[in-house]
Amino acid sequence: MNKILASKLWWLFLLIVLVGINYLASVVHTRVDLTQEKRYTLSPATKKLLKGLPDKVSITVLLTGDMPAGFKKLSNSTQEMLQEFKELAGSNLQYKFEKFGEGLSDTARSNLQVHLDSLGLKPTNVKVKAKADESQEERLVYPGALVKYKDREVAIDLLQGQDMTGGVQSLNNAEALLEYKMARTIQKITADTVPAIGYLLGNGELFNYNVYDLVDRTLRQEYRFGWVPIDSVPVIPTVFDALVIVKPTIPFSDKQKLKIDQYIMQGGKVIWLIDKLYAEMDSLMRSHSDFVAFDRNLNLDDQLFKYGVRINGDLVQDLQCDKIPLVVGNYGNQPQMQLVPWPYFPTLSSYSDHAIAKNLDNVLSIFPNSIDTVKNNIKKTILLSTSESSRIISTPAIVTLNSIKTEDDLKTFNKSFMPIAVLLEGRFSSLYTNRLSGGMMDTLAGLYKQPFRAATEKESKMIVVSDADIVSNVVTQNEGPLNMGFNQFTNTQYANKDFFLNCVQYLTDTSGILDTRSKDFALRLLDPKKTDEDRGQWQLLSIGLPVFVVLIFGVVYQALRRRKYQG
Repeated sequence: MNKILASKLWWLFLLIVLVGINYLASVVHTRVDLTQEKRYTLSPATKKLLKGLPDKVSITVLLTGDMPAGFKKLSNSTQEMLQEFKELAGSNLQYKFEKFGEGLSDTARSNLQVHLDSLGLKPTNVKVKAKADESQEERLVYPGALVKYKDREVAIDLLQGQDMTGGVQSLNNAEALLEYKMARTIQKITADTVPAIGYLLGNGELFNYNVYDLVDRTLRQEYRFGWVPIDSVPVIPTVFDALVIVKPTIPFSDKQKLKIDQYIMQGGKVIWLIDKLYAEMDSLMRSHSDFVAFDRNLNLDDQLFKYGVRINGDLVQDLQCDKIPLVVGNYGNQPQMQLVPWPYFPTLSSYSDHAIAKNLDNVLSIFPNSIDTVKNNIKKTILLSTSESSRIISTPAIVTLNSIKTEDDLKTFNKSFMPIAVLLEGRFSSLYTNRLSGGMMDTLAGLYKQPFRAATEKESKMIVVSDADIVSNVVTQNEGPLNMGFNQFTNTQYANKDFFLNCVQYLTDTSGILDTRSKDFALRLLDPKKTDEDRGQWQLLSIGLPVFVVLIFGVVYQALRRRKYQG
């Protein structure tokens, strides 16, 4: 080694070593995750999925080109994650980055835009500078990717479920969800079978265009789907992995409740979307006056209480709410309309770290009721709740257009974080234990081949939501059925669909992919005030210090050479 360093060609040896190190670094990738939240560590579920890919998956990311810094950071994080994916999946995963429409004619570019729109991938307008001395211009950026497997193609919207008015925080949330969205899409597109979801009918549940987005554009697209007419089946088939009960309006009989109860005891999962009170916006708009919200008397209180919750006969109001157009005055003979905050339409948030609702934008609710949890052996997790500025309108609940008249009314919004959606997990007990006749027990066991069960054999889970309109959609004369959680007056899209899909996935998927949603990327930002005050000091350290170090190194190096050759 000393001979090599003493020779005139020592620099050639050093160059060979550096080239070798760089080559090894390009072939073998490894890194140590020193972040507190382990943001660069893939979950075991993701690793298992990638190592077991049955065939080639190709991913084309469109988030590239001239973009603001936040989008570039998201793009770089996407590239780093896909590189990790490829190292685990090997040749079964290929990815590339393409700028939207680059090298295409206007017609081909327009066709591509239509194709992306059909896949649900929408562009985002961003302002960028092509050159430093040029003014800003608006460009279309597609913050997403196309995933292909055999003859299947699915789009990933990296910003779906994020309110972009949140700026840096929204992009940070999108970065935290990268692993989940990529892994979930790969899992979905490569799966040979998907869970079956049943939609209960028979008690006046929604069965019209107000659930078009839920049924046709969500459940049918993601899962096997089937209607379950409760009075036409002796027992609810256990072939359905989960059952959805959406806004029943007719009371349940004991015979119907027994069918649901035994479906649960057999291991079936249920999403209850219940409006306990009759409170509809149509009634308010038709009458243009106050109305009383009354109890539907669905006869479900005892069953839900047995499982661990109670939906209260009240209405919840919140100062964190959506807006609706109301007449605020007249200009001549013309009524003057204005978008006004409407406390009966709270926008719900999650204050837990559960994977269903973590890193999710607000969810729009319409006339929700409050939920109380019951003390039993069931674990309860609050998925959605109101803000810290909410209140309860007790029965008889009067719905009025002008519910906040004075500043004193604002002081009554003194309740915080009232539950609207609750996850129940554990071994559920049957409502009908010791209540059935011997003949009914024999019928269940003999004729229906489903013996009565007093409790679930294993731990199970269900979700109770005290607002069915979370999954309903508005239907307009010009555009037809809109997306669930979309306000056509403000053009605001809430995260209702993402919340519902997360609920279904949590109930039916055992892979653990959903758990990757609970990643938390901490924003470690500099203090703007201090950085402004100490701007000169930091500029000197970042620019002057490296130059000073290089100069010192040069002086020391020359001094050593002079001493060596003079000696």
